Amino acid sequence: MIFSILILIAFAYLSYRGAPREREEDKHVHGAGQIGVIAALALFGVDYFTSFYYATGEMMSALHPYGLQKWGYIATVFIAFANIVFGFLYMYSLGIFNEGGGSYTASMRYLSPGVSLVVAVVLIQDYIFTIVVSTLSGADQLLSILNKYDIHWIWHFLIGAGLASVTYYLTIRGRGESAKVVFTLLGIFVFLTLTMLFGLIVAHEKGVPPVAYQEPVQQVTLGRALYHLLTASMKGLVALSGLEAMSNGIQFVKDEDFALVRWGRKRLPRLRKLWDYYSGKSGIGRLVQTSFLFYGGLTTLMLTTFAIRFNVFDGTLGKTLVGNLAYIGFGQLPGGVILFWFYQILAVALLAAASMTAFQDLQATAWRDVAIGEIPEIVVHRNPAGTFTRSVTAGFIVALIIQFLVRGRTTAAVPYYGIGVFMPIMAMGFAIRRHILLHYTGKTRVWGSFAATFAAILAGLVFIGQIAGKWEEGGWVVLISFTTLILVAHALLISPIGYRHPQQIYRIVRQKARVQGAMGSIVEWQSLKMQEYRYEILILLTKLMATFGVRRPSRFEPPPPAGDYVEVVHSAEADVNTILRKYLDQMPNPEQKQVGGEIHP
Repeated sequence: MIFSILILIAFAYLSYRGAPREREEDKHVHGAGQIGVIAALALFGVDYFTSFYYATGEMMSALHPYGLQKWGYIATVFIAFANIVFGFLYMYSLGIFNEGGGSYTASMRYLSPGVSLVVAVVLIQDYIFTIVVSTLSGADQLLSILNKYDIHWIWHFLIGAGLASVTYYLTIRGRGESAKVVFTLLGIFVFLTLTMLFGLIVAHEKGVPPVAYQEPVQQVTLGRALYHLLTASMKGLVALSGLEAMSNGIQFVKDEDFALVRWGRKRLPRLRKLWDYYSGKSGIGRLVQTSFLFYGGLTTLMLTTFAIRFNVFDGTLGKTLVGNLAYIGFGQLPGGVILFWFYQILAVALLAAASMTAFQDLQATAWRDVAIGEIPEIVVHRNPAGTFTRSVTAGFIVALIIQFLVRGRTTAAVPYYGIGVFMPIMAMGFAIRRHILLHYTGKTRVWGSFAATFAAILAGLVFIGQIAGKWEEGGWVVLISFTTLILVAHALLISPIGYRHPQQIYRIVRQKARVQGAMGSIVEWQSLKMQEYRYEILILLTKLMATFGVRRPSRFEPPPPAGDYVEVVHSAEADVNTILRKYLDQMPNPEQKQVGGEIHP
C-alpha cells in the first residue's frame, strides 16, 4: 500500500511541476489569456487523449457479441491510417490558416460561403456532443469502480450533469487556470497508463486466465460481420474532432517559438527547415497535432490486444473495458487496488476536463457565427479573463438537455458524436487542394493536390460510413438533424437576425469580442462575404416567387463588397485597424459617431 501511495505522490509532483503557469502579461493579449505549447497540449489535446477511455470500448462492443473481437486489429489499422492522413492534412493547414477558424475559415476562402455556413453549424453540434459524450463516459468510469456500470440511467445522467457543471465553472474562470489543472491530470494519466501496461504484461507472462465469457455468441453472416466491422471502425474514430479543435483554437495560442525550437535553432542549425515548420503559433499547433498522429493507433492497438487476451469488454464484470484492464494490470502490483481506484477517479476527472476543449471551441466558433449573422448579437459577451461566457453557458445548458434525452447512456449519444466532424475535414481537404492548385507548380502541385484530394475523399467516405455504420443505433436520425441544422442556419441568415451592416460588424468584432490584428480583419472579411451570400439567397428567393406569379419589388440593397482575401491579410500586416474603415466613413448610421470615433490610423 505504501508503495502505491509513494508512486502516486511522485507522479502527481512531477506532473504539477511540469504544468504551465500563465504569465501576467499574457492575460491581456487580444483581451484573452494566450497560451503556450504545454497549455495548448493540455486544453486542445485532452479530448483526443481521453478517447482512450471510451473509443476502443465502443469499437469492441460492435464486435465481441458476435465473436468477432479478433477483427478488432483490422479496425485498428484503419483507425491508425486515418489518424495519420487527417493529422498531416491539418498540420499543413496551420501554415495557411493560422488565425483560427479551422475548416470554417478554409472553406470561406477557397470554397463558398454556403459550405462555410454548413461547417459552422455542424461544428457547433459536434462540440456540444463532445461535452455530452465526455461527461457521460466519465460517469461510466466512476460507476465501474463499484461494478455498477449497469445501474439505473438516472445515476449516469446525474453524475454526467455534475461533471459538466464542474468543467463549465472552470472554463468560465479562464484558460490559464484550466490549462494548469488539465495538464497535471494528463501527466498523472500518462504515468499511470504506462504502469498499467507494465502490469498487463506481467499478468500475461504469469498466465493470468481470461475472464470466462458470460454471454452467448450471436451467429452472423459474412455480410453482417463486415457491417459490424464497419461500425467498429467508425466508433473507434470518434475523437478526431481534436484536429479541428486545435485548428479552430489557434487564435488563443502565443505567436512565439517554444523552448525546443529555440534550442534547436541554436544547437542544430542544420535542421533549419524542421525548426521553421514548428515555429510560431502554427508550430505550437503542429506539435499538438503531431502527438495525434500515432496516439490513436497505438492506444487502440494496446487496448484491443489486452481486451482479446483477457476477454474483457464494456459491461464485463460491471466495468468498462478500460476499467477491467486497469483492475487486472494494477492488480499485479503491491497495493494495486489503490492505483485502480485512483486511475478510475482520474478517468472521471479527465473525461470531464475533455469537455473543456469543446467549451473552448464553442467560444472560438460562436463569436464568429455572431459576426456573420448566424447567431444573435446578444450572445457575444467577453469577461475580463477573455472568456465568451454566454456561448459557454448556452452550450452547457443544451448539453444537459441532451444528456437527459439520451437517458444518460453514452452509447446512445455516440452515433451523433464524431459524425459531424468528418464533413468539416472533407471541406478542409478540398480547400487545401484549391490552395495548392493556385499557388504551386510542377511535382509539388501534382502530388500536393493528389494528397489533399485523397484526404478529402477519405473524410467523405468516413462521413458516410459513420452514418451507415451507426444506422441501427440512430445514425439515420443524424441525416434528419443534419438537414434540419442546414435549413435552420439558412433561415436564420436570411431573417432580420442575419443582417449585418459594417458598423455592427465592427462593434461585434472590435468592441465586444475585443479581437484585433489580422484575426479581426479576417473575420470582418468573412462577415462581409456572408452578407453577399445572404443577398444572393434573397434575390434567388425573389426570382423563385416570381415564377409562381408573386411579383414584388426588391427591397434589398446590395451589401458592401468584401474584397479580396489576400488584400485583407496585407492590410492587417500593414497594421490597418480595420478593413471596414471606408464603409464606416461613408455610411450614415446612428452608431456612426460612437463606432467611428474609436478608429485611429
